[in-house]
Amino acid sequence: MDFERPKLTPPDGETKVLLHSCCAPCSGEVMEAMTASGIDYTIFFYNPNIHPKKEYALRKDENIRFAEKHNIPFIDADYDADNWFARAKGMEWEPERGIRCTMCFDMRFERTALYAYENGFPVITSSLGISRWKNMAQINDCGVRAAEPYDGVKYWEFNWRKGGGSSRMIDISKREEFYMQEYCGCIYSLRDTNDFRISRGREKIKIGTMYYSEDKNAEE
Repeated sequence: MDFERPKLTPPDGETKVLLHSCCAPCSGEVMEAMTASGIDYTIFFYNPNIHPKKEYALRKDENIRFAEKHNIPFIDADYDADNWFARAKGMEWEPERGIRCTMCFDMRFERTALYAYENGFPVITSSLGISRWKNMAQINDCGVRAAEPYDGVKYWEFNWRKGGGSSRMIDISKREEFYMQEYCGCIYSLRDTNDFRISRGREKIKIGTMYYSEDKNAEE
């Protein structure tokens, strides 16, 4: 990829970062940007929201594949789906970007921050904010809140979309032919996305069938 990225500097000049990754398409650009800046980072994959388990495995395996290609350590956290559903109780019909999403980000970042504190990572950040479908302010608020209880841990509020980051995310996804997610991840986003598709005369999502490729104008 012919592009010279500006050098990134995590908060307080730290060089060790724990990157919460939601999937390979979203984290690809974040990973390559941090690698280009010489940042020592580790991927933390904790996404108990993803449903069904087949979808979860597809997203995780793609992320592992890309991490191994770049020799990046990968922490595979528990698929704590029962806990996620318990926390989502009563929020089943909340809209995307609403309080259910805040709960979901809180849950994932709380585990990320705890792992960072227990394992000597001074900085945490996430690939979630690079997607144009997400509310970056909502994500950053959750990240900062998760890190606050832990001395020596800070959330890096970096805008991974800026400077062409979102476009490079798509370019990398096509180059690597990543699995393409067609919904955010949880059972409720799958339900709502399928309802929308049916209302437009389209078929329901078929899990495990869509992949990025160089000859498709696909977007995350």
